[in-house]
Amino acid sequence: MPRFAANLSMLFTELPFLDRFAAARSAGFRAVEYLFPYEYPKEELAARLRGEGLRQVLHNLPAGDWAAGDRGIACDPRRTEEFRAGVGRAIDYAMALDCGQLNCLAGKLPPGVSREEAHATLVENLRHAASRLRKGGIRLLVEPINSYDIPGFFLTRTEQAVALIEEIGSDNLLLQYDVYHAQRMEGELAATLQRHLANIGHIQIADNPGRNEPGTGEINFAFLLRHLDALGWKGYIGCEYRPRGTTPEGLGWMKEFAA
Repeated sequence: MPRFAANLSMLFTELPFLDRFAAARSAGFRAVEYLFPYEYPKEELAARLRGEGLRQVLHNLPAGDWAAGDRGIACDPRRTEEFRAGVGRAIDYAMALDCGQLNCLAGKLPPGVSREEAHATLVENLRHAASRLRKGGIRLLVEPINSYDIPGFFLTRTEQAVALIEEIGSDNLLLQYDVYHAQRMEGELAATLQRHLANIGHIQIADNPGRNEPGTGEINFAFLLRHLDALGWKGYIGCEYRPRGTTPEGLGWMKEFAA
């Protein structure tokens, strides 16, 4: 039976962010994730988690100025110092929230930077982050993002991410496999999950097209979730989708597909 984590950046958005913890618990979730915690005091977030009996399973490293269009800075050679300062901040929050995984967004290829230079920068930044996270018992994830939603994103395909992980060779660096992004870029979801399961640290789901809840698009989630069970997947599955209506109205898929 899959274990689902509510992504509070995308679910229950009809409520203020801090009220979404209680809403997730009321809807039956036992775990949560979200993009960034840094807008809120870590003590307040930890209190919300404890109060609702929730486990936090993921948040991202700082990713630059999101409102200005940044989608990660890890491949930008001009922002290495900023990236590495963000690693320390992320570890501070992760330790306070008892969150055992942090995700790194590689970012878009910066103007005037070659792919070779961006790759070398990403390798060194991931190696640095993985080393620091290991000391805190935290795993580092790296996530391919489809280039339709974020044109110019540097890391876009599963094989590219796996090759990066193998090049770095750190035992706490793993793949975040987002089913929606993978479907848009490459398909072959079941075979790819089976081939790379040992390299996967976290899975996220949304249907395509639209990035809405499972069952609204072309992906056969009833099959895919059974397939993950058969493969022996024991991790959480993050629900990182945009509900078509309110979040509670769109949660029927969990009972239908996970039965």
